[in-house]
Amino acid sequence: MNSMENLSDNKRYIAAYNNFKNGCNCAQAVALAFAEQFKDKLTPDTLLCLTSPLGGGMARMREVCGTISGAFIVYGLIAGSSNPTNIDEKSKIYATCKTIADSFKQINGSIICRDLLQGIHHTTGTTPEVRNTDYYKKRPCAELCGISAALLEKQLIEDGLLS
Repeated sequence: MNSMENLSDNKRYIAAYNNFKNGCNCAQAVALAFAEQFKDKLTPDTLLCLTSPLGGGMARMREVCGTISGAFIVYGLIAGSSNPTNIDEKSKIYATCKTIADSFKQINGSIICRDLLQGIHHTTGTTPEVRNTDYYKKRPCAELCGISAALLEKQLIEDGLLS
């Protein structure tokens, strides 16, 4: 699943891509693509609320791409540890999430929002930009959502946490 072509055929890629196109921020788009995994724990609305501050590279500050933040939240909800003192569990989770981020970086060159939007006019103000045809045409965000979701799914399958 390393090539972009294979990733874009993935059902989670398509779901996250469409979630972004339907108005979700980048973190929400990725998390919502996995909503059925949490049907007994969390509602889709709760997932949307949980990830709402992470769009635009964390509150539109253009820091870590929201797609990565969304993927990490999903991974934590599925495989995270509730024991804050268990170093082995923390290490495993950190290593796995780093693998997801490294794969994303290998494909896209960075995990930093402002780097991913380089050459595209963007702001860091707190008001989200209006979503219209021009907005979607110039931004790679929908594709980035899809890539993160597909990479996360691949990792969860490899870890035996998703079939």
